[in-house]
Amino acid sequence: MTDLSGHLVLPDRVMPGRITFTDQIHTLTPDSTAIPDRYILPGFIDCHVHGGNGADTMDGVQAIHTLALFHARHGTTTILPTTITSPWPDVMNALSAISEVIQTPIPQGPAVHGAHLEGPFVSPHKLGAQPPYAIAPTPERVAEVLAAGCVRVVTLAPELPHAHDAMQRFAQAGVRVSLGHTQAGYEQTEQAICQICNAGGTPGATHLFNAMAGIESRKPGPATALMCSDAYAELIFDTHHVHPATFRLAQRVMPERLLFVTDAMRAAGLPDGPSQLGGQNVIVEHGAVRLPGGTLAGSVLTLDAALRNAVQAGLPLHQAVVLLTRNPAQYLNLHDRGSLHTGKRADLVVMDRALNVLEVWVAGQRVA
Repeated sequence: MTDLSGHLVLPDRVMPGRITFTDQIHTLTPDSTAIPDRYILPGFIDCHVHGGNGADTMDGVQAIHTLALFHARHGTTTILPTTITSPWPDVMNALSAISEVIQTPIPQGPAVHGAHLEGPFVSPHKLGAQPPYAIAPTPERVAEVLAAGCVRVVTLAPELPHAHDAMQRFAQAGVRVSLGHTQAGYEQTEQAICQICNAGGTPGATHLFNAMAGIESRKPGPATALMCSDAYAELIFDTHHVHPATFRLAQRVMPERLLFVTDAMRAAGLPDGPSQLGGQNVIVEHGAVRLPGGTLAGSVLTLDAALRNAVQAGLPLHQAVVLLTRNPAQYLNLHDRGSLHTGKRADLVVMDRALNVLEVWVAGQRVA
């Protein structure tokens, strides 16, 4: 039995106390003498992450280990390695590698819950930094994806041919359909959300506000449809992709449905300079990743940095923490993690007063 002392960050408050655990949390006890300059949080959950420390999901099993261990050191205890739009055989090879990693857990690493298929079912007119290999979600391709057995989230543009049937099949299979990289307007996005819900699915949004039309007075756009529905929505809060005020607006509207993701690429954790994303040259400068033409291209974000950004933007710590713990756990239907409660997995992050990571525990095992 392990015992930690500090300020316990609960969904509704921060409480000085102690926590005891094995692979699960056993007790949470108020303690006014708890170590004052330490916070104990639930482990972070990243639903959208391409890479880190020089590695990319598309590179195969060893690369997935490398990126997962990198993000674990920044507090991520559950991770969904994410593909990028690529030739179809490369996408399927990446899913095969993710399946292999799921079957053999990473020693001292985060739980790999499954894959996020971001691409190739995206609009060729809203690629953002995705390479130009967008294709339609035909019944044959959807069947191949589902047969891989590892996809938990799929990014899909609802205006694509075959999108209606694809959304229904994915939703019925328990895959979260995340609307994004889309030219759809308000009405088409609203219809897609209804289709997903009617099929028994859970709708989401891939990096809200990015690679989709903005909000205008007479053109509310997809973001408005998503925010005004029951859909969940990812948000990349590195302050480059989304302005702090726009983040606060989304958090006010959907506090229980907004979830932080990193969308991190292989350059995360490395010095500024040239790198690659999906075979494309990119430049990392002052924490922003851009294609040569200036388009934002993923991020070098980690979830601990996103948390610090949220607090810097004025959000109380306990409200910020749910965005990378409880909310993504609910989105993925992972009821065994995401908050500090007895009986849940001992996925824990210990941070100092400045919210720097001191310790990370995955199912009661400390990450080196």
